[in-house]
Amino acid sequence: MIKIEKKNTVDIISFSVNNINALVADEIRDSIIKVIDNSNSKVIIDLSGVEYIDSSGFGCFLSVSRASRSNYGVLKFANPEPRVMELFQTLHLHTVFQIYDDIDTCTRAFK
Repeated sequence: MIKIEKKNTVDIISFSVNNINALVADEIRDSIIKVIDNSNSKVIIDLSGVEYIDSSGFGCFLSVSRASRSNYGVLKFANPEPRVMELFQTLHLHTVFQIYDDIDTCTRAFK
């Protein structure tokens, strides 16, 4: 469901599904929580290839974000597809999450 790649001190999480919805949100949340369990974790969620996120998916991301902050970690998003970015903006979540156009820019933002 998720793939984790390490780039220096940053964990980059990508998805093998193109929809993040009620069917997969709990499993994704649990998998990401395992990554951010380490204090001071730096995590990028790579949204490339994700074409749709429903309310369960956004709830999953909000939950993971809270868990990250409570563990003194940082969570950022990269590569949103245009339709997904539109959803972030419609829900005003682009003001809650740090979202970048690409992985490199997102990675540099940790420094």
